[in-house]
Amino acid sequence: TTRTLLSIMAAPTGNLNCKDFSMFQEALKVMRTIDDRIVHELNATIPTVSFSGKVDATQTCKKLYESLLEAHLSRDRAIKTCIAQTSSVVSQLREERAKDIDNLTLIKELRKEQTKLKLMQSELNVEEVVNDRSLKVFNERCRIHYSPPKTH
Repeated sequence: TTRTLLSIMAAPTGNLNCKDFSMFQEALKVMRTIDDRIVHELNATIPTVSFSGKVDATQTCKKLYESLLEAHLSRDRAIKTCIAQTSSVVSQLREERAKDIDNLTLIKELRKEQTKLKLMQSELNVEEVVNDRSLKVFNERCRIHYSPPKTH
């Protein structure tokens, strides 16, 4: 039901681990549950025409849309926070390396952080694809019941 979806959706955002990329990805995976389950959720909550009198599809679609939007914004914020943190670490390591050019440990650490930064930045592209797919599915099933406010 929508209530279950909302509780799943309220995945932890404040404790996204930016230092460990695999933990970062795992947290995003949990945060993307609402998007992964949207087709199932719509099939379970939005009635077919023959059952449309038994459920308030407008309210259900509105709540689902708001949950999707909240999830998308929260993931976007979390990813951008980690990008900013990792970017800062990369800058700091670059400064340190400039003072100590031959330090191999520093060079390895810098490369590791730069790679992590690129991977995190690529998550923004993944986010765009996930969000577009979810909104497309949402619109296919909910457009006759609920029209989201225009954002542009």
